[in-house]
Amino acid sequence: MSVTPVSIYDVDFPGLTGIQSTYNTKQTEGNNETKGTGMASFDTILSAAVDMYKEADALQKNAEEAEISFALGYTDSIHDLAVAQQKANISLQYTVKVTNAVVSAYKELMNMQI
Repeated sequence: MSVTPVSIYDVDFPGLTGIQSTYNTKQTEGNNETKGTGMASFDTILSAAVDMYKEADALQKNAEEAEISFALGYTDSIHDLAVAQQKANISLQYTVKVTNAVVSAYKELMNMQI
């Protein structure tokens, strides 16, 4: 049985990097936005959010598969099982927090008086 070292900071979350890169691009553009650019950036953010949900779902499925294979005796590595479960848990928590922030921002925008 081999043990693979794991670092929390080495985990790559494509959904997170997609949203962050979109945000950073918008910060560097400044006030030179046009209506078309705003639509393209919204599309990019939306696709990054969908990717984030897909990634969270994939990590949940991987954790479930690891649980099943451990329960059936196909693997004896409790470490791999714990890592898969923790990755799925962190991804799910992050997805829920981002979703709550977006919903909160939407509600705040809808409550604004023009």
